[in-house]
Amino acid sequence: MAKVLLINGSPHANGCTATALNEMIAVFREEGLEAELVQIGAKPIRGCIACNSCSKTGKCVFGDDPVNEIAKKFEEADGLVVGSPVYFASPNGTLIALLDRLFYSTSFSKHMKVGASVVSCRRGGNSASFDALNKYFTISGMPVASSTYWNMIHGFTAEDAKKDLEGLQTMRNLARNMAFLIRAIAAEKEKAGLPAVEKDSFTSFPDGL
Repeated sequence: MAKVLLINGSPHANGCTATALNEMIAVFREEGLEAELVQIGAKPIRGCIACNSCSKTGKCVFGDDPVNEIAKKFEEADGLVVGSPVYFASPNGTLIALLDRLFYSTSFSKHMKVGASVVSCRRGGNSASFDALNKYFTISGMPVASSTYWNMIHGFTAEDAKKDLEGLQTMRNLARNMAFLIRAIAAEKEKAGLPAVEKDSFTSFPDGL
């Protein structure tokens, strides 16, 4: 069974972001996909310190927070949904710290895992936060699932978010599109394999020119 991992970066386990993600989870299960939600927003997750220990060990040097455990779930998943509230027109800092370390410290291929970001806010900042989260996928060879609008929901409380009928509709359509992409990629992988990936060129300008 295909699996989707959802990460909630909000410190509120039952807030607006959770409302959006739960709307997706219901559709994933209707579509026959396994869905697991991980709540990290209130955890003390530190940022990357660029020690590069992960290049030798294959895991982050800090083992006292959820990054390495989430890495195992991410490796097994066919899709990843990242949800965040908007803080000063940016994603939650805890979530950014986790994603920086998660994507940098893991050596397994993320190629053709399907990604989607979901953001929530009271009024503004959604688009900037949405763009920032999608960049984790697009640097990793992950197709990005889209919907009938940008993947956002509005509200100050979960009760508000439940009144954003278009936002909830966007989440359901996103989940259906994501499920379709996961199945389509799996079918083509079985038939012809995944696309080749070239990695020989690395622009660094070591001569200083």
